[in-house]
Amino acid sequence: MADRIHRVTMFRLPNKEHQEQLMDSYRVLSNQQQRNGKPYILSLIAGPAFEDARSKGYTIVTKTEFSSLDDMRWYDAECPAHATLKKLVGGFGIGPDDILSVYFEPGHIAVL
Repeated sequence: MADRIHRVTMFRLPNKEHQEQLMDSYRVLSNQQQRNGKPYILSLIAGPAFEDARSKGYTIVTKTEFSSLDDMRWYDAECPAHATLKKLVGGFGIGPDDILSVYFEPGHIAVL
């Protein structure tokens, strides 16, 4: 896990139907993601956020893991399955402030 790139993306989607469509799209992406004919996303987790003031209105949270920064960048720019998901989200009428994405390499891991 230490040598992986971890990416967290959060969406503010107040419309429940849009939330369900996004979750369905992540299920499809999980099954269709490939680079050079092979699956390349090491882990993909997606789910609704619990309602809490600290979530600042974000309703869907995802976490993906990649073996390299190059794979994560390919996901962003070239992956056809991710392009389909981004097109869906683009049709929801939300602004750039409604999506937050960060990525990192772990500096500490504790399995307790």
